[in-house]
Amino acid sequence: QVQLVETGGGLVQAGGSLRLSCAASGRTFSNYAMGWFRQAPRKEREFVAAISRSGGRTYYADSVKGRFTISRDNAKNTVSLQMNSLKPEDTAVYYCAADRTYNDYIPASASEYNYWGQGTQVTVSS
Repeated sequence: QVQLVETGGGLVQAGGSLRLSCAASGRTFSNYAMGWFRQAPRKEREFVAAISRSGGRTYYADSVKGRFTISRDNAKNTVSLQMNSLKPEDTAVYYCAADRTYNDYIPASASEYNYWGQGTQVTVSS
């Protein structure tokens, strides 16, 4: 089992920044690719960003490319999402997820992830 706890959500004005963090425990963190997803009211959960187990590869949704940056610290068992130039359409509950991988593969589908955090609310006001 992997336990994931997200922190860092909140209310911010459009154009502002937030940094989300996800702390992992329970298994060897460096064996897992990590992803961030989000779900807005009345919408399906969507992929935001993911990072390979080594941290050497990243992948972003087109909607956040150039504005968000995913990173990880395998020594501290954490993954972060730096969100800049936030827009009202970024408002959602953001979830951290983990997927056991055996190479530097980056899963981008929610169905590939086995473990999920409880989510943290991000609200961007216009």
